Amino acid sequence: MSSRKTRKEPAKKPLFERPSGRAYDELRPLIIKPDYMDFAEGSAYLEMGKTKVVATASIEEKVPQFLKGTGSGWITAEYSMLPRSTEKRTPRERNQAKISGRSQEIQRLIGRALRTTTDLNLIGERTIIIDCDIIQADGGTRTASVNAGCIALAMCFKKLLDEGLLATFPLHHLVAAVSVGLVEGQRLLDLDYQEDSQAEVDMNVVQTDEGRLVEVQAAAEKASFSRQELTQLLKLADKGLKEILAAQRAVLKKIHPVFIAF
Repeated sequence: MSSRKTRKEPAKKPLFERPSGRAYDELRPLIIKPDYMDFAEGSAYLEMGKTKVVATASIEEKVPQFLKGTGSGWITAEYSMLPRSTEKRTPRERNQAKISGRSQEIQRLIGRALRTTTDLNLIGERTIIIDCDIIQADGGTRTASVNAGCIALAMCFKKLLDEGLLATFPLHHLVAAVSVGLVEGQRLLDLDYQEDSQAEVDMNVVQTDEGRLVEVQAAAEKASFSRQELTQLLKLADKGLKEILAAQRAVLKKIHPVFIAF
């Protein structure tokens, strides 16, 4: 009889269990309400889980100095978190001089994303300002703002078209954004705050309804990551983005025939 001991296999590390109980590739519940504000030229209310944002689109009949006389329009954005959108009060950013670097970065992200999918020459010399106000924050506020901003912009262009101020609808493609990351080595889609605060890798992906990338923001928070992991995260983001774009499309198609093209 052999006295050789059987070697035990090392125990596998359990997969990270999401606090919400979601699957690793599952979005948070998504709610989109277009035309949410009465007075704005375009608006939308959007929830991604507990993160809630109101986006409005306002029209100014002028453009930045560098575009004067070109016939081209412009799209820009402003982003703000209400003081009690978080567990502890966040001080207001009361003027341009006091806007945090984070808010400036997010504003530029929203503006770039929406300009990328719009033919600015069809707007004429007008500026569309997208205001994204976070009324409750639980992670993914920048991605939620892009998603809400796209709907608000579409509603604004519909208004201009209805009033005969545009001859052609200038928004050629929808655009959406979502977060992905690695938490305890597990790939996760659409991170909430608790997950984001633990992430070894945090990534935000912005993509058009053609599947073309607009922006990828990826950072190793605790440890470096491989190219293979980057590819896997992009694939996971693509799944979520297709679902968000489908939700945007479904909401818009109920409103006006011009949106059927999406």
